[in-house]
Amino acid sequence: MRKFTMPNFEDFEKKAKLHFKNKTLLKTALTHRSFMNENRGVVPEHNERLEFLGDAVLELISSEYLFAKYPEKPEGELTAIRAALVNTDSIADAARKLGMNDYLLLSKGESKDTGRARHFILANAFEALLGAIYLDRGYEAAREFVAENILYKTDEIVRKRLWQDPKSRLQEIIQEKESITPSYKLIKEVGPDHDKSFLSAVYAGEKELARGQGRSKQESEQEAARNALSKLDN
Repeated sequence: MRKFTMPNFEDFEKKAKLHFKNKTLLKTALTHRSFMNENRGVVPEHNERLEFLGDAVLELISSEYLFAKYPEKPEGELTAIRAALVNTDSIADAARKLGMNDYLLLSKGESKDTGRARHFILANAFEALLGAIYLDRGYEAAREFVAENILYKTDEIVRKRLWQDPKSRLQEIIQEKESITPSYKLIKEVGPDHDKSFLSAVYAGEKELARGQGRSKQESEQEAARNALSKLDN
């Protein structure tokens, strides 16, 4: 068993403006399955069951909020806005802002990974934390937590139409500004058939706007559109 220093969870509570009656719930919410595999008996449970609960609580709170905020919007648009509001990127970002990275209980291997895998771990931990808040303090406390850390993003998502996929948003903007439809060109593809990587560029007329990479042609085009939108926003 490797030696480790248990994080100061009370310090996290202060930073996140939380107060748990049941401290075990907080510790469980921040415990990844990989940690238990390396440190048996240190913690009683990992956070996957709390994540399951938190995911449902997050969907209910965000749905209730959007239903009341936008009485004129149809179901399909509300669903798309909710998806943009509580997607993996959004909740992983919220977890980082809360400083959850410094308090996660991870295996030695997982603790070294700071890439996309950590992104998903943070998002899952945020949902687990929400599930723990719901069990410990009830629905109102959970709703306040989501409002402070997630729901404030709604106005920007609607204003910038971030609920649309990047290609649709970019087409709308370019057509409005230049009366042309953006086009996409595959620049190159590399790797074996089972593990290809695609690079695509998006153009407005003859002008290249941005490039994007992905595991499929469609994914690379979406990434190119996303990068073009980012440039247009700046």
